[in-house]
Amino acid sequence: MFNTIDIDRNNLTIMGVRFSNLKTLESTANAIGSNMFEGFKPTPKSVEIIRDYVIGKITLSELIKIAKDKSYA
Repeated sequence: MFNTIDIDRNNLTIMGVRFSNLKTLESTANAIGSNMFEGFKPTPKSVEIIRDYVIGKITLSELIKIAKDKSYA
């Protein structure tokens, strides 16, 4: 089944989560879309976490810990 998420390129948001620029928004959207094919169901919190990883605000180790702890819901 195909699911969609709300992406607003004009206001630079994905599921209501704000982005500072279009490049980061598109990189994050691509990462989310790829994972959705594997069954990932994004939430605004998970969009924030992926955005923060893409911009370097959190490290890969922190991202893995969040995933293991299931802190993204």
